[in-house]
Amino acid sequence: MRTLSKFLITGSALLIASQSTAFSKTIEFSADAVIGMPQQAPRTTRLYVGKNAVRRESVINGQNVIEIVFPEKGKALLINEQLKSYKERQFPNQSKTKKINPCEQMQNATCEKLGTENIDGLKTEKWQIITINQGRRVRTLHWIDTKRKLAIREFFPDGSVSELKMLNKEKINKRDTEKWQRTLSRPDGQSIKSYQWYDTKLKIAIKEELAGGFSRELKNIKESRQPDKLFSVPAGYMKIDKVGNNNNRPVYPQQGM
Repeated sequence: MRTLSKFLITGSALLIASQSTAFSKTIEFSADAVIGMPQQAPRTTRLYVGKNAVRRESVINGQNVIEIVFPEKGKALLINEQLKSYKERQFPNQSKTKKINPCEQMQNATCEKLGTENIDGLKTEKWQIITINQGRRVRTLHWIDTKRKLAIREFFPDGSVSELKMLNKEKINKRDTEKWQRTLSRPDGQSIKSYQWYDTKLKIAIKEELAGGFSRELKNIKESRQPDKLFSVPAGYMKIDKVGNNNNRPVYPQQGM
């Protein structure tokens, strides 16, 4: 899994290894991350991707909120411009290598590589992941494409199986992408399909259509070097150690989009 992952679009239900979500370390860009929801106006977050950090700008409860994530340092800065304050959040840091590590962003999980397998002409690594849920061991299996870091096949404890297949190549907002279809087959016979468009240059999925009318997409992508000042706290901002429910205190974003 590459650095700056798990930020935009993740094919796996466990939010692992399908990019999860991984930005290139060599291509810097800016974009609008747009989330579509049924019967609601789209929600847009401004996104700046640097070499070692990601900046997200959004509006929460009427306040402008900024989150700057440093995956390799395992640190995020949560900034409130209105109150000129910030707080720091720690999380498991990500590896600097390009090797697949499904447990990289998962707490209390044990990963074991079981081998390599060829699925539909794609070389994959087979991983077993064991997590603890309400005191019980939960075991899942994941086959991860070594080139794209997408979860090609997954087995879940309830008997559900997820399969990812490439349909064709398409242009999305003038960018070259591969269109993939994910099919989740449940034990009761129900089948749920979703789609994602994998940008072959940025090496991430820039669009995803989910069941129920939900969607996520990167629009207005502009490749360029991002200024260093985007990834630092402005001078004079106060550090907040604890954030409560007091209305006079700043609002901070939650993890994820």
